[in-house]
Amino acid sequence: MKKNIVVGVGNMLFKDEGIGIYASEYIKQNYEFGDKTLEIIDGGTLGFKLMAYFQEYDNVIILDTVSIEDTVGGIYRLPSDVLLGLGNYRKTAHEVEIVEMLEIVSVLDSHANVTIIGIIPKDIETVEIGLTKEMEDKFEEFILNGIKEIESLGIKATRVNNIKISDVVKSMIGSYNGEHLTRIPNEEDFTHAINL
Repeated sequence: MKKNIVVGVGNMLFKDEGIGIYASEYIKQNYEFGDKTLEIIDGGTLGFKLMAYFQEYDNVIILDTVSIEDTVGGIYRLPSDVLLGLGNYRKTAHEVEIVEMLEIVSVLDSHANVTIIGIIPKDIETVEIGLTKEMEDKFEEFILNGIKEIESLGIKATRVNNIKISDVVKSMIGSYNGEHLTRIPNEEDFTHAINL
């Protein structure tokens, strides 16, 4: 039986660069799959540790940003053979690592079919947890492209929830675009509590 995995990649600390991680968690919370050979993980910034997936699985779908000169929000399907030819794709650290790992495993006799579903980000420099409005507007389309890729492997996807992206992110880390799930007490709160 073929082993398949969806890996959300990125860095949640830098605005839109977290979209791959958010997408993998969003899919986990909103979809069920008829095929139990599918795993969905948060690959974060695992870097070269991701190479094990390229060697152990038959199909790897990566959800990520892509640094391609085109319109913000543009969504691309990049099979590994196409990705290896895109020199200007490599801008963020994890993009460089993914391409370097593909180059390494491409010389092996056996390795996964790797496909990136990537979106062109608006802002990957601001240190803030959340997405820009442009990414929020394209998020559902990005997810549907990921689901389409999963289904192309013969895996049935069923939407079972309608949890919003902001609620998914809050469930992961407690904050989204400055909206906090719980307020962290400040020194004044502790002083007031002691005086009671």
